[in-house]
Amino acid sequence: MPLTVARRTTRARLLKWLLAAVLVVVGGLLIAVGPTACYVSRGAWEEARILSRRKPISAMLNDPTTAPALRAKLTVVEAARRFAHDSLGLKTGESFTTYSHVDHDTLVLVLSAAYRDRLVPYTWWFPIVGRVPYKGYFDFNAGRQAAADLKSRGFDVYIRPSAAFSTLGFFNDPLLNTTLSADSLDLANTVIHEVTHNTYYAPGSVPFNESFASFVGARGAAALFRSRGDSAAAARVDARWQDDKLLGAFWANLSHTLDSAFKAHPADSLARMTARTEIYAHARVTLVDSIAPRLVTISPLYAKRVQLDNAALLARRVYGSGLDVFDELWARNGNDLRITIQQVITQAKRHPKDPFEAIRAAANGQELH
Repeated sequence: MPLTVARRTTRARLLKWLLAAVLVVVGGLLIAVGPTACYVSRGAWEEARILSRRKPISAMLNDPTTAPALRAKLTVVEAARRFAHDSLGLKTGESFTTYSHVDHDTLVLVLSAAYRDRLVPYTWWFPIVGRVPYKGYFDFNAGRQAAADLKSRGFDVYIRPSAAFSTLGFFNDPLLNTTLSADSLDLANTVIHEVTHNTYYAPGSVPFNESFASFVGARGAAALFRSRGDSAAAARVDARWQDDKLLGAFWANLSHTLDSAFKAHPADSLARMTARTEIYAHARVTLVDSIAPRLVTISPLYAKRVQLDNAALLARRVYGSGLDVFDELWARNGNDLRITIQQVITQAKRHPKDPFEAIRAAANGQELH
């Protein structure tokens, strides 16, 4: 089960690595030794604590002592689940029917790393899931120390908080209080995003899975608010989605430029590092001068402060790949999201080696052969 962590300036996407830890421990398959065994055990322990604290959301909504602010957020979650199932045909299962409170604002710190002179991630090995490109730490000090160690070894490092987790439908994922820091728009988006993973998750294709879920989450949340007569909220969701697409295209172009520069100097590390410095400097100028003025829902300060290096770029690229192609197919289907979801899943199953190209062909009225 691949680890996935998202960027947003106002929200953190859900972490999807904990299932492996639970299966390893519960199934008695803890074959790792040393630090890996301790790490996996800690993950399983934290997962068990979260699951043990679950309360039914329906009971909380019927409880007159539930705080009004919490009740409002829980109502959005229930509405998003219902809409995802009834209107979009997604498999919600029992996910987000319960609530669990943790004792801090951040659930985990997530660490990514990458080689500085090539767009290749540093990976970690775990039982059952094999190698993954990032690692979550419930022990924040351990996470920061791991980041410092990797940096001292010459890697780019990117560490950021995540507010929650998902087990991709294998367990009844609770809603966490850490997730509720998001506004209602992002909360609805997050719920629909995550139950999209419950519905379909292509093995070995993390960028496709995350981009598809990002599309369904955004377009689904906008449709939800329109169905409730809240056109202003729907318009804000649409604006955030346009910002996501703009940034996604920027990160994709930057990745292509860097990768081409690195491959142009396969035997010259100094030349690769020189090219990298120039490309990232130009990217910063482009972000500040050309991208930031076009962003509607993200502060212009983002362009000045966002981390620019290989580790951060690889992490962001996961969620921003090919977003336009889903919108193109959606438009071809007359903005019918339910039909578009079904068509995307059908094409991805037919063409597992290249689902993006299959969707692109479908958007053009063709079939990939």
